[in-house]
Amino acid sequence: MRSFIVLIFFYAFLSCSENKARYPLNKNSKFFLKSSANRNKTLISREEFLIKKAAKLDSSNNYNISESGFLYAYIKRNNKSSLPKKGTQVRFKYQIEDLEKNTIYSYKELGVVDYLVDQESLLPALREGVRIMRAGEVVVFLFPSYLCYSYQGDGDKVGTNQPLRFTVERIPLID
Repeated sequence: MRSFIVLIFFYAFLSCSENKARYPLNKNSKFFLKSSANRNKTLISREEFLIKKAAKLDSSNNYNISESGFLYAYIKRNNKSSLPKKGTQVRFKYQIEDLEKNTIYSYKELGVVDYLVDQESLLPALREGVRIMRAGEVVVFLFPSYLCYSYQGDGDKVGTNQPLRFTVERIPLID
């Protein structure tokens, strides 16, 4: 038994004596990264086209483009209150539709949301949207999939890489 332990120790000592770097077995990683980047660029340009087309078909609203790449239009404005700052509590309700205005989730299904701006976890689309809304405003957003449910969808009604239309109403808080 003792000679067996010595033999294992000796083998382990010899097998670890080289100090060479181990190179990856997959030498096609550059190809994968390039093809992945190209696939994402194609997806983003496809979604931009669909969002612009949806905005053009919705002639009753005048859409603006945000710094984050989504479009938005005010249904109801309120220039009397201020924009929320980090830590401000806001209350809102919203519905989700596809770009053809078919309801995916209604106001009733989603309910009212209380949110501390930039301090709580929230869908990136809503996080970005709420930042540009004043109390009492109603805004329609056309979001690319990367701000919504991305390549996974929601596992129920929202598909993979699906750009969405959100209608958000920011409810004034009563103190």
